[in-house]
Amino acid sequence: MSQIDTFKYVGLFTFAVLLSVLLNTIFLKFSKNLGQRHVDEGMIRWSSVTKPSLGGISFYILFLVTYSIYTIFFNRGTDLLNLQHIGILISSGMGFLMGLSDDAYNTNPLLKFLVQIACGGVLILTGTYISIFELQLFNYIFTILWVVAVMNSINMLDNMDAITTLASIFILFSALTCAWVSPDFNQFYMTTLLGVAGGLIGFLFFNWNPSKMFMGDTGSQFLGIFLAAIGIIFFWNNKGITEDEAITKQFTITVLAFIIPISDTLTVIINRLRRGQSPFVGGKDHTTHHLNYLGLTDRNVARVYIVIGFISFILIYLIVNKFHIWSHMLTALFLSFFVIVFGTLFAITQLPKTKEKFKKSNGNK
Repeated sequence: MSQIDTFKYVGLFTFAVLLSVLLNTIFLKFSKNLGQRHVDEGMIRWSSVTKPSLGGISFYILFLVTYSIYTIFFNRGTDLLNLQHIGILISSGMGFLMGLSDDAYNTNPLLKFLVQIACGGVLILTGTYISIFELQLFNYIFTILWVVAVMNSINMLDNMDAITTLASIFILFSALTCAWVSPDFNQFYMTTLLGVAGGLIGFLFFNWNPSKMFMGDTGSQFLGIFLAAIGIIFFWNNKGITEDEAITKQFTITVLAFIIPISDTLTVIINRLRRGQSPFVGGKDHTTHHLNYLGLTDRNVARVYIVIGFISFILIYLIVNKFHIWSHMLTALFLSFFVIVFGTLFAITQLPKTKEKFKKSNGNK
């Protein structure tokens, strides 16, 4: 990359952060009632304070702005019919609109599920799908499962100030690390990844505890489909990160990149099934909540996840840049970090102290 390109990208990222701060300041000032999530609408939220859920709108605006910047200044309109890019644009728009509708009307869960499947279908039809099986049908099915899983896990993770924002930032920077060695890497992904990452960092000023606003389903659904698509391209299908066909390397990187939502979602699903509850209803039983029950403040919970995300990012950097020859031993070594994180977070949810506080917060049910 030339010095001019570096200057452009640094400028783009700085612009995205500043525009995000400006947009969210405007939303906060003029939209005191629009997008507020009330605690009496049958929803179970950690915060008891009603706040605007408008942060997600800024993410999507930044995505569209950087998409336009790529088209006008980097690509000069010569690649407008790139199907993969169009697929990401359409599916991200579908996720955004679904989230916006849910924030406004509390949409039926079945409709959300169908839209998530449709988002995966759009990606498949436009050439973005996980390619690890010889039989193409299995690749398509796995892609749909991946998209639905990521969209729901990101949505479920949005249960405490800053957590989803931080997790998404680390996933995006991990994708940028992998993108450098990807044969699919181009200026479209560089501009959109930096734009969305900048949007999240700008939003973090408003979402850090005590938060002034939430991202809402508008943000989590958009981030879910965008991160799912980016994960397919730069984690699952990135042939540039290995010299052979060792899918275990791609799998390891994917697990490390999504370590926070995976650990939280698995813990919640296991615990709810053991209690005979549906994994898909809201509740104050996430790993974040149990860390709070253990005695950590909301800010310190966020700091714990910063440490987890940063270590995962460093491990991914080492895998991509230092370990060109892969082995099962390295798979076990790097995945041991996931086992430690997941095992620790799950174990905390089983402590008598955290269990008792969860029961009290849940009305002793």
